[in-house]
Parts: sequence; C-alpha cells; structure tokens
Amino acid sequence: MTKILEIFRSIEAAKVIAPEIDYAEYVPLNLSVSNTEFQQHKLETTSDYEVLIQNHLDKNHGKIAFGGYIEKRNLYKRSTVFKNDTSEERNIHIGLDLWINESAPIHAALDGTIHSFQNNTALGDYGPTIILEHEVEEIKFHTLYGHLSEPNLKNKKVGDIVKKGEQIATLGLPPINGDYAPHLHFQIIIDMEEKKGDYPGVCSEKRLPFYESNCPDPNLLLKII
Repeated sequence: MTKILEIFRSIEAAKVIAPEIDYAEYVPLNLSVSNTEFQQHKLETTSDYEVLIQNHLDKNHGKIAFGGYIEKRNLYKRSTVFKNDTSEERNIHIGLDLWINESAPIHAALDGTIHSFQNNTALGDYGPTIILEHEVEEIKFHTLYGHLSEPNLKNKKVGDIVKKGEQIATLGLPPINGDYAPHLHFQIIIDMEEKKGDYPGVCSEKRLPFYESNCPDPNLLLKII
C-alpha cells in the first residue's frame, strides 16, 4: 500500500473534467451531515441540489465544486440501493465528486485500457459508468468515472486503449445520471473484487477501513490542493 501511495504522489497532476478550467477556479464543497449551513436548506429534489451547488459556486466565484472523500452524507437515504431493511446503511462516500451544472467533457486520468462499463440505472446509482485499468511500475489499479451520459457507452470495447487526457465521455444530466445534480464521481480502486461496470462508491461505517485502503484519496492523482 505504501508503494502505491508513493506512485500516486509522484504522478503528474491529472484533470478529469473540463481541463480548460484552472484549479484556481475550483472551490471545496462539504455535503456532510456535519455541515449545519446546508442543513438549513430544503434539499428534497435534484433541482434543490442544483440550486444549492450553483449558489455555492457563485458565492465563491468558482466554476467547479469538489469534495466528498470519506464524507458521511444524508443524501443517499432516498434510495434503497443505500438504505433498506436487509443490509447496513451505506452513507460514507469513498470517491471524489466534481460538481458542475453542465454536460462537461470527461477525460482519462492516466494511460490505460477500458476495464468495463455499464449503465447502473437504479435511483441514486452511478447511471452510465466507465472503469479504466492502469499499470504503473508493475502496480495495477483502476479509476472509475460515474454519472456520465448514456451515449458514452456506445462503440466502446473492453481492452480499448486510452491515453492520459483523452476525452472518454461527457457528464450526464438528471435523471440519466442516477438523478443527481450534475457531477463526476471519480474514484481510485486497487482491487475490483471481480466486479465489472460497477463498484461501491458509498460504504457503511463498518466496512470503511477496507474501502479506505482499497480506494485511496482520488486527490492523490488530481492534486487539486
């Protein structure tokens, strides 16, 4: 694990969304249960979140809002994918979200190949998703790009080669993106556990130690701050 983290830190920063937007125009966004400011807002619909995020960007003179790694959130309670009667509630986010209220271009973080892709259609899920496989210094790992637009899955094949910075998709809009305010869910995954086209992006408190190890902070690659 230490070697993997060292590799990530040594890699030149990658931009995975709208690369023409400078990191100086990114603003942090905290959607955790501890953010009392946002708890004062009515957040019941996707439109409520779109307005909230746009107001946050305007107030802070930003173009992209980012955050969410290891963040405990309430926004998943609406979906049985995360909260049901047969399994532990999953409410801790283990990827990095990049919020922008438009269908922005999505780019590969590193050279690699297409590992898998599919449309995860349940309410609150990823919607269209692409997973890339990478190998650096004989270490294999993956990057997941969730909440894309549906046409992005056409004409793609497992094993297709992609280059760092190559556009692989565009951001999806609600409801096709899982019915969220538009954002990219970007995640590093070391071991895919034989999953294809999907991998948990939210976990339970009990499973957090495993996922925190298997899904390191995506900002190690992006280097936003």
